[in-house]
Amino acid sequence: MFTRLALCPHLPSKFRQSNVYPVSIRAFSQSKAVSLPRSHGKSFAHRSELKQARRIVVKLGSAVVTRGDECGLSLGRLASIVEQVAMLQNQGREMMIVTSGAVAFGKQRLRHEILLSQSVRQALHSGQNQLKDMSVPVLEARACAAAGQSGLMALYEAMFTQYSICTAQILVTNLDFHDEQKRRNLNSTLYELLRMNIVPIINTNDAVVPPPVPSSDLQGVNVISIKDNDSLAARLAVEMKAELLIALSDVQGLYDSPPGSDDAKLIDIFYPGDQQSITYGTKSRVGIGGMEAKVKAALWALQGGTSVVIANGTDPKVTGHVITDIVEGKKIGTFFSEVKPAGPTVEQQTEMARHAGRALASLLPEQRGEIICCLAELLTEKKDEILSANKRDMELASTSGLFSQPLINRLSLSTAKLNSLAIGLRQLAVSSRDSVGQVLRRTRVANNLELEQITVPIGVLLVIFESRPDCLPQVSALAIASGNALLLKGGKEASNTNKILHQLTQEALSIHGVTDAIQLVSTREEVEDLCRLDKLIDLIIPRGSSQLVRDIQRAAKGIPVLGHSEGVCHVYIDNDASMDKAIDVVRDSKCDYPAACNAMETLLIHRDLLRTPLFDQIIDMLRTENVKIHAGPRFASYLTFSPSEVKSLRTEYGDLECCIEVVDGMQEAVDHIHKYGSSHTDVIITENEETAEQFLQLVDSACVFWNCSSRFADGYRFGLGAEVGISTARIHARGPVGLEGLLTTKWVLRGEGHTVADFSEQGTMKYLHENIPVPQGSFN
Repeated sequence: MFTRLALCPHLPSKFRQSNVYPVSIRAFSQSKAVSLPRSHGKSFAHRSELKQARRIVVKLGSAVVTRGDECGLSLGRLASIVEQVAMLQNQGREMMIVTSGAVAFGKQRLRHEILLSQSVRQALHSGQNQLKDMSVPVLEARACAAAGQSGLMALYEAMFTQYSICTAQILVTNLDFHDEQKRRNLNSTLYELLRMNIVPIINTNDAVVPPPVPSSDLQGVNVISIKDNDSLAARLAVEMKAELLIALSDVQGLYDSPPGSDDAKLIDIFYPGDQQSITYGTKSRVGIGGMEAKVKAALWALQGGTSVVIANGTDPKVTGHVITDIVEGKKIGTFFSEVKPAGPTVEQQTEMARHAGRALASLLPEQRGEIICCLAELLTEKKDEILSANKRDMELASTSGLFSQPLINRLSLSTAKLNSLAIGLRQLAVSSRDSVGQVLRRTRVANNLELEQITVPIGVLLVIFESRPDCLPQVSALAIASGNALLLKGGKEASNTNKILHQLTQEALSIHGVTDAIQLVSTREEVEDLCRLDKLIDLIIPRGSSQLVRDIQRAAKGIPVLGHSEGVCHVYIDNDASMDKAIDVVRDSKCDYPAACNAMETLLIHRDLLRTPLFDQIIDMLRTENVKIHAGPRFASYLTFSPSEVKSLRTEYGDLECCIEVVDGMQEAVDHIHKYGSSHTDVIITENEETAEQFLQLVDSACVFWNCSSRFADGYRFGLGAEVGISTARIHARGPVGLEGLLTTKWVLRGEGHTVADFSEQGTMKYLHENIPVPQGSFN
């Protein structure tokens, strides 16, 4: 082994120094319980800490490395696994691989040799090749392992060489752990390899192991019996003081019941002592360990100070990044932890919200209105506590240096904001009477057969918001009014404010016993992990930067996302514009609250207005308001000394900055908006009614205004009471999304034993399809 290492061209010139020395562990055998070695430290308590793992063991189960026909190796999966291990090794981590696969590889080779030998004999005997009459004899596992081990190692070595990484082969048996001297030698060898930046490839020496149980011997082509490497991986991880053991198999992780059963749920985090709640299913199609053996090995490693994740290494959707994703702390597979969280998991929170949300939807409209009014009262009664918490968040955000000034501005609350919130909530409480259960349409399909279309809640909403804590009571009130369960994920910069606002929301909900309908996610859940809960969440609504919206749209796995991209809003000043109106509208659109998504970002000016008093006064006003001006390409060409030319006409500044560009007329302004805008809000300023109406008709944005500020694009200002956000999508809700946007419909048919056969050509009934008037305010 060391001879080969001496010839390796990729060894570092100066080995890393190590202060780690071998430690003693007791002998281990499969038939006896193992005494736990001295712990080398505490395992990680949270997934997010896995990024800190420096020494990592990756265990590849038989199903991971074996092909679907159970004869030979899955080269594609192995290549992606090697790439990920190499990437982590080149980051400065110390990687070790415990692998299966020698038997499968050897079986492929021996079958080929046997078939070739038989074909030659038959050809000599009969003069023709009769392969169809050949049968493959039973292959012995140890012979397969002996034939396959060298090929398996050569494959690993060839793959790792592509990444300039050396490997070393180590074969072990239980006897190597029984003998103290052998165990020390193994320990010393592994530490030396890691010191030299070499990846050890470790496997049980299946060529010399005792015979397997008779029922597990190789039987023909479809059964492979391979010794269990789970306990080996756990032992080595603890022995080598590895911070993380990743055990890859052919299932997503650990389930509370057999994965194929109807009610089986994937366990995100498994704690010691939870074994009694698990019902194990059958073992893998290959291998002899099974999930129960994996759990026992994982718990043994966990107690020894090594964190463990059991995950799927065969899923083509994640195979290429499963290892690196685990190390990055993403919610993949089952994470073993010794630290139970104080509160419920996010999955439990979502289940609680769904259950309470159904109770919320069943309340009378007046009762939901009472909850919202109670929340409005609490916002004013507890304003001192709210503002005190908000002050702490503001101070922390300012001193951290991690947040931009526009974001800090959005974080701020004031007495005026709280009063405005309370007014909007009371307005919403009144309109909530016309929400859940409203009959939209009634049709008499036939005699004594009536159909109704009624409004119902969407289900469970996930709202992810940055900075703005005033979003929490707004969205909560809308969820209450529409009867939806709600999961809230706010930014850490507003944690103190969000916490007290959520407490007040739950206090209001408690008056009708539906406290759990609105949940605040305060655990370390990553946004990307929340977006994977497609079986629990029905709609995601992001509120924040355009980058947040794009990230969520990209991460959402089968969950609809309602949101807008950038808020690139335009104001076009036509050549027939009023000077006073133009100045007032531009000032308000840009300067009233520049951090808002409905603030003006680009000012379009008719070419005829250049070098006119109107143009000069607009420029003077913007400079007086300390607005930094960027020149569009065409505007810059008119000027001798122009402001800095804009880098992109699609920029959302979110601050006292804007772009000015010149257009030839209304149609060119429309074309510019369609090319560079974000379909949010766009404005025309003109006294020409015909031009205005054409603009309003042609511009394809969620909000289009004439002679008024873009800042009116808001749910409260539209009379919706509040909004969950502004949607630029072209299906479902568009523009400011209020109560109606959080409702869907269902169809209710009332009959008297009607069947479709009654309406066939031979039937006795005919369809009528008569519309029945729906009284205003009618509810189911």
